Amino acid sequence: MASTLHLFIFSIAVVFFSSSNVANCTPQAFQLSIRKDDVTLQYYTSFEVGLTQFIVDAVIDLGAPFLWFNCDDGYNSSSYNPVPCGSSKCKTAKGIGCSGCNGTPRPGCTNNTCSMFPYNPFNNSLRSGGLGEDNIYVYETDGRSVLLQINVPRFPFVCADSGSLNGLAKGTKGILGLGRTQIALPMQLANAFKLKRKFALCVPSSSQSGLGDIFIGGGPYYMLPYTKNVSELLITTPLIINPVSTAPIYSEGDPSDEYFIGVKSIKIDGQIVKLKTSLLSIDNKGVGGTKISTINPYTILHTSIYKAVLKDFVKKAASRKITRVASVAPFGACFSSKTIASTMTGPAVPTIDLVLQSKSVYWRIYGANSMVKVKENVLCLGVVDGGSKPRTSIVIGGHQLEDNMLEFDLASSKLGFSSSLLLHNTNCSHYRIF
Repeated sequence: MASTLHLFIFSIAVVFFSSSNVANCTPQAFQLSIRKDDVTLQYYTSFEVGLTQFIVDAVIDLGAPFLWFNCDDGYNSSSYNPVPCGSSKCKTAKGIGCSGCNGTPRPGCTNNTCSMFPYNPFNNSLRSGGLGEDNIYVYETDGRSVLLQINVPRFPFVCADSGSLNGLAKGTKGILGLGRTQIALPMQLANAFKLKRKFALCVPSSSQSGLGDIFIGGGPYYMLPYTKNVSELLITTPLIINPVSTAPIYSEGDPSDEYFIGVKSIKIDGQIVKLKTSLLSIDNKGVGGTKISTINPYTILHTSIYKAVLKDFVKKAASRKITRVASVAPFGACFSSKTIASTMTGPAVPTIDLVLQSKSVYWRIYGANSMVKVKENVLCLGVVDGGSKPRTSIVIGGHQLEDNMLEFDLASSKLGFSSSLLLHNTNCSHYRIF
């Protein structure tokens, strides 16, 4: 998957820029490209690891704590170093115990190694693996262009095996975590290069016309043909820390590594949806609230919220003379696209506002992000029923994030969001110039 256009272009750039000798370089920000897999609807990125610059395609999990990938598929770097159990690095990574191996020593098969547990959310599997370090190679950016390839030494990750990959997009080798931890990519790069503790996502709706972006280190962000700095469009809201971990394995007292925001109410075409507002808050057991996810393709709602949203959306759609048709699983409200006009922000359907810290601060969701084409002439509201006892009441999924710029400011614990970039005649699918 990685042997495609952008990595080919990157390799040409390396010839000109000799990236292996940039020890004195002081990058201001980094960029990784994002692709969307059309089969699984997962988002993934590519980077290189080790002296041989082994290419890793990794699915992006916004809330996962660390990078893990299959070390048994051609990765055998002489620059790899296992992290000893009981070491300060192991403690920083929140390692649990020691792992060993009876085979020939290689990455993923070492003794007295810090033990970690890579989690695959797509098949709900948890396996053990050893924490190690190696060089990774990522690209510097000025927000417009991709610049030098930079060697990041001793980057921590966990070696998994091929059995960990079930459910991941074909050709991917693991998961890149961007969660609130010291060993996730954003903090590792920020600490190594003294960058701003910020990262941003611009998730593409398709990879057919270009790639999306992960930016590490802050803006500016340029999304042609829009000529201005997209960071100027961002509205900010506090990031909320869930005091109880949402990970499959954790220690008592650990907070969640995921990113939560404070949705106070929901409006459809300006009208407040009547719902149980206590579901929008996180209780003392870590239940409730709203989080952002790149691993769920569509927004997931607590059953009572789901029913209320569908009811009001259908009512508002009917007032626009939009014809409802038979539902198509997993969606509960579908419509004839023949009765829906098109606009620059997608199908002309009722807008959905996630109202945040005040009535004047809201994340507006337009038709391109709310509707999903399921078959010819049928569009469905892209939210699904999460049941009556979900851990999180609202999980904002990938489809609702597409073609929106999201900036996570870890220093000030704030989220900046643009709403749909389609409003500005641009999107998250493009090719960056050198």
